[in-house]
Amino acid sequence: MSGTRNNPAGRHRVVIVGGGAGGLELATRLGDTLGKRGRAEITLIDRNRTHVWKPKLHEIAAGSMDMSAHEVGYLAQAHWHHFRWRVGAMVGLDRARREVLVAPYVDDEGQQVTAQRVFGYDTLVVSIGSLSNDFGTPGVAEHAMKLETAADAQRFRTRVINACIRAHAQATPLRPEQLKVAIIGAGATGVELAAELHRTTREMVAFGLDRVDADKDIRVSVIEAAPRVLPALPERLSQATESLLTKLGVEVHTHAKVAEVLPGGVRLADGRLLPAELVVWAAGVKAPDFLKNIAGLETNRTNQLVVKPTLQTSRDDDVFAIGDCAACAWPQADHGKGGMVPPRAQAAHQQASHMVKQIGLRLAGKPLRPYRYRDFGSLVSLGEFSTVGNMMGGLIGGSLMVEGLFARTMYLSLYKMHELALHGFAKVALDTLARLIVRRTEPHVKLH
Repeated sequence: MSGTRNNPAGRHRVVIVGGGAGGLELATRLGDTLGKRGRAEITLIDRNRTHVWKPKLHEIAAGSMDMSAHEVGYLAQAHWHHFRWRVGAMVGLDRARREVLVAPYVDDEGQQVTAQRVFGYDTLVVSIGSLSNDFGTPGVAEHAMKLETAADAQRFRTRVINACIRAHAQATPLRPEQLKVAIIGAGATGVELAAELHRTTREMVAFGLDRVDADKDIRVSVIEAAPRVLPALPERLSQATESLLTKLGVEVHTHAKVAEVLPGGVRLADGRLLPAELVVWAAGVKAPDFLKNIAGLETNRTNQLVVKPTLQTSRDDDVFAIGDCAACAWPQADHGKGGMVPPRAQAAHQQASHMVKQIGLRLAGKPLRPYRYRDFGSLVSLGEFSTVGNMMGGLIGGSLMVEGLFARTMYLSLYKMHELALHGFAKVALDTLARLIVRRTEPHVKLH
C-alpha cells in the first residue's frame, strides 16, 4: 500500500521521520511556511500519537509533572500547522526509488490499525533521536527500566507508587531490596531523576502511607563508572551536585562499573551487591539499531548517520539527519576541542532551524549552507533544590558557572523556546498562566 497517492504534481515532498524535539519543530515551521502556501507537502512520521519533550521524562517518572498538560498531539498539531502526520515506525529505505518503508501499526490490544505503507520523498529528514546504550550488560533488558519514552516514564512512576503502597500494606518486614531505587548513570538524566525522586516519594508517603518511614525506608542510589557525577560538566559543578545529592540522602557510587543487573539489585564489577527493587538504566546513548548501515548510508559505531556540514548524509544528498541520530562534526576551530556535536535538545533545536533554511534553499535551487553548532552550555535541574550548569562555554572562551535561581530560570527558558517553536507566543503565554493557576490549587505530586 502506498502512502503517497494523491500527491499533487510538482509539489516538493518533504518527509520527516521522528517527531522529537527537532523533528516536530521542523515539521511545524515548514508547515507554517511552505505547507501553508502550497509550496511543499510536509509529512511527519512517528510511531507515537503524542509528543513530550524528552528532557522532561524524569519529571514524569518522578511524578512531579502532569504529562497531559505538556504533551502535544501530532494529529492536532499537524492540522493547525499545515503538515500531515502519519503513524508508524520507519523500518526500511529505498534510496533509488526515494521511498520510506513504514511498518504496520498495531495498537496496545494487538489490533492492526494501519498496514505496511510506503512514503515517497524528494527530501528526507531522519530525526529519530536516540536510545540508551546498555553496552550488552547482563540483566539490563530483563530487570532494568529505561526512560526513553513517555510510556517508559509513566510505567516507572506506576511501579514507584505500587512499591510504596505494597510496603505500607504488608504485615511482614521489608525485604532488603524493598523501596530502594538504583539509577545507573550519573549524567543529567540520572542525577535529575534522583533529586526529583527524593522529594516526590516523601510527599507521596506524607499523603497517608504512614507505615512507611521515608527517611529510613526509601533509598535512592546513583551509580557512575566515571570518577565523578556529571562527567561532561566542569569538576566544580560535579562536586557541588554530588554534595547536594549526599545532603538529600542519595547514595552516590563513583568509579563503580556495573557487572550485572539482578532481579533484586545491581552487582558491581568489584563484587559489591546493591539491593534495589527498581533499577533504572540511564547510561550511554546510541541511535536505534535499525539505522546501522541502512540502505548503504554511512553510520558510526553508535548507529548515528554520518552527515556533512550541510546536514546531508555523507552518501546521499537527498537524505538529511538531525538531532541525536546524526553524527555531526564539531570543528575544533568552533570550540577548541574538535569531536562531535553533543546529543542535546539545544542541538536538535538549532539543527531544525537550520533545516528550515536548507529546504528553502533546495527549493530555490541555491547552494546549501554549512551548519555551525553554538554551544550555550549545559544545565541540570535538581528539582526544587537547585539548578546547576555551565553557560556560554563555547562563546566566551571559557566556562561561566551558574547555580541557583538564575540557572533555574535559564533551564526553564530552554523548554519555553521549544514550546514557542511549536505554538507561538500567545498560546505559550496563556498555557503558562493556566499552569501556574492549576499548580497553586493542586498537589505538586501526581499520584497516578
